[in-house]
Amino acid sequence: MTCRWGALAFIGLVIAGCSRPRAATLDAGGARRIVSLAPSTTEALFAIGAGDRLVGRSRFCEFPAEAKRLPIVGDVEPDLEAILELEPDLVVGVGGLTSGRIADMLRARGIPTWFSDAGSLTAIGGLLRDLGERAGHAHDASLLAASLDERERSIELSVAGAPRPRVLFVVSLAPVVAAGPQSFADELIRDAGGENVIAEGGAWPTIGFERIVDMDPDIVLDATMGSDGIQHITAQAPGWSGLRAVREGHVAPIRDERVLRAGPRIAEGLAVLARILHPEAAVP
Repeated sequence: MTCRWGALAFIGLVIAGCSRPRAATLDAGGARRIVSLAPSTTEALFAIGAGDRLVGRSRFCEFPAEAKRLPIVGDVEPDLEAILELEPDLVVGVGGLTSGRIADMLRARGIPTWFSDAGSLTAIGGLLRDLGERAGHAHDASLLAASLDERERSIELSVAGAPRPRVLFVVSLAPVVAAGPQSFADELIRDAGGENVIAEGGAWPTIGFERIVDMDPDIVLDATMGSDGIQHITAQAPGWSGLRAVREGHVAPIRDERVLRAGPRIAEGLAVLARILHPEAAVP
């Protein structure tokens, strides 16, 4: 993505937004017909064994493969009529990704909704447990959340004694937008044994090349995700030749959605990132 809109879409789709979950009134067995409006909630429902309760999804929900067989009810702006046609007893998603208006419209029609805030590793466990309660798979969700916590701790321990490279995590090139100290990516960098060079500002600040050169990162993570699927940050790209890490070839393209999505595969994503930052470490 090489535009401001693309960066915002990336941030919304891949890394969860911030909104309070809305309570759902369901019977003891949980919802039987669920529509998911976010990739992370779709993955989570399949991961806890509740995939058979899904009856609809957003266009972006493409993992696991079984999800692709579900009817599509829109994208960032869901189609209310398409959702209603599926007669759901629960609609779930991520706050900040989907327009808040859809929850209000559904609730006005008596359809329970639940929109999560999974903007941290800890919050992912809460997402799993809350969905488990609402989908009748509370025990399965609790086991998965505990397993993720254990795997994340083991990854942190595997790189705990290693030097911490200074990292710049870039998600857009025009303008340059990078992970700031309040972002989900900042937490991933830290737990993977790195140090974010951006220590001030909001979650996704726009930064200029002069500031980037002054920060002098040891490694640049290129998550710009261009449509051609190739690395975009190179010494030949305008402005980047002034950066030591780029000149020395310390640019790592991030194309693995497990690194970028706040969902049940995040421990795998953390391991991928830890291996990039510490190729010499025995990362589990």
